[in-house]
Amino acid sequence: MFEINLEPLFNNEGMRLPVEHDLDLTEVDFYGVQPFKTPCHISGEIKNATGIVSMNAKISVDYSATCDRCACPVEKAFDVDMEHTFVSSLNDESNDEFILVPTLRFDLEGLATEDVLLTIPAKILCKDECLGICSTCGKNLNDGPCSCKAPVDPRMAALLTFLEDEDEN
Repeated sequence: MFEINLEPLFNNEGMRLPVEHDLDLTEVDFYGVQPFKTPCHISGEIKNATGIVSMNAKISVDYSATCDRCACPVEKAFDVDMEHTFVSSLNDESNDEFILVPTLRFDLEGLATEDVLLTIPAKILCKDECLGICSTCGKNLNDGPCSCKAPVDPRMAALLTFLEDEDEN
């Protein structure tokens, strides 16, 4: 937990607070795996511009996973933009455009963890054009085609038998 006190920012228009923090997500379980081997780094600032307290930061993320099509290991790095506006009260409680901080304190790690996990795609691929594996022999099709014959639609099997008999005559 990394709690930030926003009270000075809410009370001082024009004030800026730099944010630098390492976020340890190595224990996070994401779809049955722990994809984060190193801490993520948060860098940015929280500022009060014309009475609006907002945060603009980037989270640098490195993760390891398995390709959902071919089961090869995937190592990726990406940045998550962390842009939020903080308010001390809301007229409409159903509004999710703002982060409500009635105590003028918030947990940076909780918010950053949520942003990172919402950014990771549900389907992880080693490359966009990944061909996957053959469902019959299990060969990785990214390494070249397999020698399996295309499966025959069971509804057409009788017709195929008829055509094979024609070829023999």
